Amino acid sequence: MERTNKETKKGRGDLLFLCAVIFLAALGLVFVYSASKYNAEVQYGDEFFFFKKQLLGFILGLAAMIGVSFLPYEKFKKGGIPALILSLVLLALVFVPGLGKSNYGATRWIGFGSFTIQPSEIAKYGFVLFTAAYFAKDPARMRNFTGILPILLAGLSICLLIMLEPNMSVTMCVGALMIGMIFLGGASPKTLFAICVPVLLAVPALIVAEPYRLKRLSAYLDPWASPRGEGYQLIQSLYALGNGELFGVGLFRSRQKYRFLPFAESDFILSVIAEETGFFGVLLLFLLIGFVVWRGFRIARNCKDLYGYMLVSGIILSFAVQSSLNALVVSGTIPPTGLPLPLISAGNTSLIVTMTGMGVVYGASRHTQPLSPHKIKR
Repeated sequence: MERTNKETKKGRGDLLFLCAVIFLAALGLVFVYSASKYNAEVQYGDEFFFFKKQLLGFILGLAAMIGVSFLPYEKFKKGGIPALILSLVLLALVFVPGLGKSNYGATRWIGFGSFTIQPSEIAKYGFVLFTAAYFAKDPARMRNFTGILPILLAGLSICLLIMLEPNMSVTMCVGALMIGMIFLGGASPKTLFAICVPVLLAVPALIVAEPYRLKRLSAYLDPWASPRGEGYQLIQSLYALGNGELFGVGLFRSRQKYRFLPFAESDFILSVIAEETGFFGVLLLFLLIGFVVWRGFRIARNCKDLYGYMLVSGIILSFAVQSSLNALVVSGTIPPTGLPLPLISAGNTSLIVTMTGMGVVYGASRHTQPLSPHKIKR
């Protein structure tokens, strides 16, 4: 039987979204190689060391992305509570001696030999799965604080475990994601205000609680006060941004990557991109990121039910928040903290999990017909 044009379009899904995500991840491969080749040669004797790891993550992420896109998003609905439990268990395993792996004073990874994963990257999407399923089961829960309380407890539990690693940046991401999903779920302004005020007040309290955070805040306010200490990374990042000017120094020609800029291939890869491609290169990059976010929310709007809307919106919101925070850190707009640029920075857990999440979004575009917002079933 011949398929109609609408059915064919439905089966293909939003190909522009898919291509944009794959292109971003491919750009990440190029810039991970550029940012890491000198350090990889010095440290491991192989300038392709980080590139090969990122390429493996890209291949696995692409396979996962395409694989999950064949599944109707409704299949994930029963996985909300298991996803939350798995997230909390993985985060707790970080503190188990022998399993948790420490680096630069933080224990953020679980290691099995040479294989490591970062549970906080998984926990963000576990929280999204739980929240989407919880609100979709009874939309009336959004109308009062009591109904929202389980979401708050889940989000704060994840934040607490991540904070203990410690990892302030991902804690901020999860906190923003929690508030964003409560907003998207339709909570009243009064409820949002009651949630946001304590969360905002908690930020300075958390900074004061740890001496190293106070040092980072001081470095943010005046990085030149400690140019060889806490202010060093921000100063080197600003050098890279300034050196790039409008059009950059050219691909693979960054100077800061020669071990001047710490974490050039991961948390501060945007600095290298800015140095090599200039202001207009960064502008084009964030126009592409913005395009992915726009198409993602467009897919969410077209979902046929509240669950699909919340699931897709949560995945895209997580991507948008993390991308924005990374740019703010690199540019010195907010205090420096470790946070990868999703799909771009080196790190297999982040890349694979993000691409898998994008596969869920693309799958939603394949398995839903475009509907007006007022037709969403609540």
